[in-house]
Amino acid sequence: MIQVSRFKPLIAIRDGITTTIPLIIVGSFFMILANFPVAAWTAWIGSVSMHGVALLSIFTKITNGSFGLLGLIGCFGIASSYAEQHNTDGKSAGIIAVASYFVVTPSIFTGAKAPAEGMPYDFLGFKGLFVGIIIGLLAGGIFQWFINHDVQIHMPDSVPPAIGKSFSALIPGFAIITLFGAVYALFSWTGMGNIHLLIMHVLSKPLGLLGDTLGGTLVITFLNSAFWFVGIHGANVVNNMIQPVWLMNSGANLKLAQAGKLSLDHGAHIITEPFIDNFVFMGGGGATLGLVLGIGILVLVHRSSKQLETLAPLTIVPGLFNINEPTMFGMPIVLNMTLIIPFILAPMWNTLTTYIVMATGLVPLTTGTMVSWTMPPIISGFLTTNSFAGALIQIFNIVIDTLIYLPFLLVVNKSQKIEEAGQAAEDAA
Repeated sequence: MIQVSRFKPLIAIRDGITTTIPLIIVGSFFMILANFPVAAWTAWIGSVSMHGVALLSIFTKITNGSFGLLGLIGCFGIASSYAEQHNTDGKSAGIIAVASYFVVTPSIFTGAKAPAEGMPYDFLGFKGLFVGIIIGLLAGGIFQWFINHDVQIHMPDSVPPAIGKSFSALIPGFAIITLFGAVYALFSWTGMGNIHLLIMHVLSKPLGLLGDTLGGTLVITFLNSAFWFVGIHGANVVNNMIQPVWLMNSGANLKLAQAGKLSLDHGAHIITEPFIDNFVFMGGGGATLGLVLGIGILVLVHRSSKQLETLAPLTIVPGLFNINEPTMFGMPIVLNMTLIIPFILAPMWNTLTTYIVMATGLVPLTTGTMVSWTMPPIISGFLTTNSFAGALIQIFNIVIDTLIYLPFLLVVNKSQKIEEAGQAAEDAA
């Protein structure tokens, strides 16, 4: 475990993801504003406009311009960290990695006579994170190899250091960008699409066979958490291919509910889109609402480290609206060996218990009503089942999730307090 924590590529991935935290927090705030589950609010921000630009579109633009750049900025941070770990210029490596990222990412064009080129936000954000990790590690690794083997241009000592570094990066930059240009050419000439879609296809297609059974859903839940643990958006990798199944199940339940025949005997489904969004992943991937509440408890009883005390107000509000990126990367959970067990166990517990109570009739099946994924638990449980029993099972599972996270959180808290005490003693000396 200690050796894994010192593995340079994993450190680079962790550091690269950490680089995106300010963007994640800002994007999360405006995502909540844009998706706040109050009809009057969403109608108002959609109607308020100036010169034809609605307030909602501005919120969306801010979200895309911050939250939507996770893959791109993560790529920069990973390459930079990996190069710096080998005592080379991280900034130059990061810039070269970003250029390579743009090279392999397909463009979009508008206009027949005078096409304007642009980049799709989808591939710059979470959907591009896996490619960003690959490019960041390769770019950082190749860059440091060139520099450490002295394959670079040397400038006289009289040249300012910034200019000298730029020329030193010229040869490795040419090699790296050309390499990824060849990758883009390969995909273009062979008609294979692009590297982003290939990676998503390879990872997610086998999972399309799952989605309508308890065993399959437990596997999906496990994989969701496992991908998140290594910094890859689990829902984008796993859920997207299976979501059509969940949506079809929701539609079938809606028709049965309208006919007054919503029951398993009439072919209704337990596993639906609301089941996954509103009962399994409460608080987001890993069911981290339990973790957020655990942090809040430690802060309230004055047992928390300074790090957790700072993190608490940044995570509680997004967590209540099922947005957990500030928790995921601020804690961080990514590559945190202490929190991996509860991060996997909590959503699997939610899956199992919710399935059982719905299968036995203790809680009604979801009616096909689709609420926003940002709808807070308890409210969403009532709305999606049209029953207070739906809210009660959410409350029960949130309590259990908090108890699952709490022992592991105490270990993290203790470690942080020891670290802070040592830092304080060092500063005093």
